[in-house]
Amino acid sequence: MAVDATQPYDDQNIFAKILRGEIPCKKVREDEWSLAFHDINPQAPLHILVIPKGQYVSWDDFSAKASEAEIAGFVRAVGAVARDAGLVAPGYRLLANAGTDSHQEVPHLHVHLFAGRPLGPMLAI
Repeated sequence: MAVDATQPYDDQNIFAKILRGEIPCKKVREDEWSLAFHDINPQAPLHILVIPKGQYVSWDDFSAKASEAEIAGFVRAVGAVARDAGLVAPGYRLLANAGTDSHQEVPHLHVHLFAGRPLGPMLAI
């Protein structure tokens, strides 16, 4: 089911539960601002999710409400995950879905990092 990104944050979503340690994850990186972990249903040979630790539904919500430190910390974490995985030279794709038209499934901001093979065009029309 797709998410309406304008709805209030639901603290029972799967990523909130992962952040609280109620659901395990295969952690890649964690810092003060973010958590990165392998997707349980990978769509590429390497598929990592990076989520902020704050309660944000979408990129719009995050960019409007997060502190400058949270924004900088999250963006830097995404870059660090890619660098640490050795993805800068071969390349990778970042994707952040927001709302029903994009098919956002979890109402917590998350960035997908895809890599491990040539990924093809962005959208199939």
